[in-house]
Amino acid sequence: MIKTNPSQPQYEQYASLKLTKYLKANICNKYPNLLQSIIKFDCEYLLKKANPYIKDLISATTQRQNYVLFSMYRTNLKLSSLLPAYAFDSIGAFENFYTYKAEKQ
Repeated sequence: MIKTNPSQPQYEQYASLKLTKYLKANICNKYPNLLQSIIKFDCEYLLKKANPYIKDLISATTQRQNYVLFSMYRTNLKLSSLLPAYAFDSIGAFENFYTYKAEKQ
């Protein structure tokens, strides 16, 4: 059963996709005209280009604990003192992930 626990790189891929979707829905889609007019960039294009950096950030801020039936992942994202920090707790089992806690700190 331990062989069905997803790997750290699989989690990083999963988490970067979830974070990108969240940013698209909560930043790009909510303020598209404002962002383009103020800082003159295409939000979705920027997120696509930032994907490798997002994976690196997740990799650097994630701790993994392996158990027989599942693996637990805790990601603490803190970019700067000006932005809020976030903590995400996820479980990986049977080649799938479930994020059960996401909170602003």
